[in-house]
Parts: sequence; structure tokens; C-alpha cells
Amino acid sequence: MKVLFISANTEALNMPVMPLGVACVAEATRQAGHQVALLDLMSGKEARTAPADAIGSFRPACIGVSVRNIDDQKREATQFLLEKVKSVVAACRDASSAPIVVGGAGYSIFPASALAYLGADMGIAGEGEVGMPALLARLAEGRDVSDLPGVYLPGRVPRQPRAHCDTLDRLPLPAHDMLVSSAPQDQTTWIPVQTRRGCALRCSYCSTPRIEGTRLRKHSPERVVEWIAGWVAAGFKHFYFVDNTFNLPNGYALALCRQIIQRRLDMVWRCILYPATVNQELIAAMAAAGCRSVSMGFESGSVSVLRSLGKRFEPDQVRHASELCADHGIERMGFLLFGAPGETRDTVEESLAFADGLGLEALQLTAGIRIYPGTPLAATAFAEGRLAAGDDLLQPRFYLARGLAEWLPNRLRQWARSRSYVVI
Repeated sequence: MKVLFISANTEALNMPVMPLGVACVAEATRQAGHQVALLDLMSGKEARTAPADAIGSFRPACIGVSVRNIDDQKREATQFLLEKVKSVVAACRDASSAPIVVGGAGYSIFPASALAYLGADMGIAGEGEVGMPALLARLAEGRDVSDLPGVYLPGRVPRQPRAHCDTLDRLPLPAHDMLVSSAPQDQTTWIPVQTRRGCALRCSYCSTPRIEGTRLRKHSPERVVEWIAGWVAAGFKHFYFVDNTFNLPNGYALALCRQIIQRRLDMVWRCILYPATVNQELIAAMAAAGCRSVSMGFESGSVSVLRSLGKRFEPDQVRHASELCADHGIERMGFLLFGAPGETRDTVEESLAFADGLGLEALQLTAGIRIYPGTPLAATAFAEGRLAAGDDLLQPRFYLARGLAEWLPNRLRQWARSRSYVVI
């Protein structure tokens, strides 16, 4: 069967993103014996005409549309990104009678409501590497698909919940030809690398458990580094580990760094660092392996707000991690997230003073917290009457502690004016 995959994301947000997720699904589909093509709309192709052009030349029997982001998570002047995806689905509908299947990280947060909004034929929540080949096998045979895990049909509740593989080594990593068309010709792009999925930390606002599950599952370090080595051999040197917590568990991260060092790969990379388990041995290994930048989402400098957010670390641990990175020449970007339940003007000032003392190379400030379904923050918002009963939260809703709505944005802009390293 011919299957056209479309990465509908056109928003760079913090940085241009290559379509790793849908490339993984396309690779699994190819290995299942299907002929696949991948259209990446981030590459500058016109979203209104490119799908029709690709459909006309490839003539697929099924079309998969990947949804990465629902919105930009900004309370002021929010961009609802699903509107553009809906136009992509409509363009596919106009150009072909092939069934349209939606999936991806953003879709998996809102599988029923996003399917209804987009007007696609069906959706797959969870890991598409398993779901898509199974779905295609049923479609090829003309059989019912409603009992497949994580498969959504319009107006119907799935008969089986989404499933997750127990080990990621059972899932294919995309061949380089699947992604290389999304890389600029000067080879300066940051190649995304995902080494593990799932998170058991249960931060009050985070959608990751809904997307990936709460159980940590990993690729073997040897397999990941072998995949990276293929990119390095092709001339690419910049890599971004997209795992939400690169150093959980520490032993796995250390083994990964040692594999890179052992292979003597000529590469530089960045990652997302969790402050609670950072130590000298790990940071030294990261630096030796080519790490040049880390993102630290410590979110607050106030202990009470950290607890409200479900964080399991202390400000002193953030400071220690920051100092270790600085000592080893690793640049640090921090993130502060304001407005959690219990946030006050005093805790805001406490967080600003804390972040100011870290000497970071970059700091991003966010006022208001996007509310995702199934999170403790959503339960709090419903209990406080901030959300209407039955709100599926597909349209962006934000939590901001009472008394801060007018003061906080102005205070953050005022504070940022004299600090060139701060972004709002």
C-alpha cells in the first residue's frame, strides 16, 4: 500500500524542528512492507498546495497527518496552531478519497476532540510505529479497525486504550533518507534524537504522561549512538536530545555519553537537564562527549511553588547543577513558569531574584500555565470553577493565580528590559 505521511507543523517556536516522530512511524510502515513518502511542511513548502502536489504525484492509498503542537502555550495573543493543520486535512480531502489518519504528540493529548475538529477519518493515539502498520493491515483487508489499541473513529470511544512498547529497541529508528530532506543543505540543523519515552514525575501541568505514558522505556545506548554515527558520517554535527529529562536515570545518561566518547564522534549537542540528580561525574562526561548547552526547566525559585507544580527538587539543587555546567563550559538556558496555584507577588519576586543569581546565558519567562486534560492542574482548575464543565481544553486555557493577571505581565516586561539574556 502507498502511504503518504505529512508533517503538518510549520511553527519553529523555539527552534526549527525536524519531523522525528512521523519519520519513526513512516520507517515502521516501510519496514512493514508499504511504500511510503514523507512531506515536511516545515521545509518551506506551501501548506495549501504541497499536499495536493504530493498526492497527485504519489497517489497514496492512505494519508497520515502528524500533529506536533496544538498551540504556542502563550497566554497573551495565543496562536491556535491546529487551524493550519485543519487546512492541510481539507487540502488532502479535496485531492484524494484516501482515508486520512491523524496522529502525533499533540494529537495524542486530545485524540477525540482533535479528530472531530480536524475532520479526519481516524486517529491513532500513542505510538504510531505499532498502531499505523496494524491499521494499514486492517484497511488493506477491508476489516474493522475499531478494536485496535488507541484507534479513534469520529464520535466513538476506542474499544481498547492506547498501548506502549515495553522497550524502544522494538521500534525502528528512521533511516537517514527519511529525514535528510528536512535538513538544510548547509548541514547546520540540529538533528533530533530521542533515547527514551515516558515520565513518572507527574508534574502538575505536564502533558508528557498522557502522550508517552508514565513508565520509562529506553533505546539501548549502543543503538542510539550507532544511529547518530550515521549522521556524523554524512557530515552532520549538531544534535538535540529531545528527551524531557536527559539525565533520568543518571546511569543511562552516563552510559550514553561514554559510548559517544568511545566512538570519538565529532559532534556537539544540547539536552534538557533535570536538576535533581546532577553530579560532577555526569556533567564532566557530558562535556567530554560534546554537550555545549542545556535547558533547565526549574520553573520557580520558590519552594512552595515548586511543590504546587509537583517538582521534586530544591532551589539549591538547581544552583548546584547550574554551577557544574558553568564549570565545564556548558551554556545554560533556564525557564521560569509563573502563575501556579499559590503563586503570589512575593513568590514571583523570589523566583526572579533566584534566577538572576544563577548567571545563566539565557532565561525564558512564561506567565500563565497551559491547562492540559487529565493533569492535576486541570483538576484544580475545574474544582475552583475556572473551567466550564465538559470543557475538553482543546481551545487553549491557562491557569494564572488570582491577583496576578494585570500585575504579572507588566512586572516581567519591566524586569526583562535591563537583562539582555531574558526572553518573554
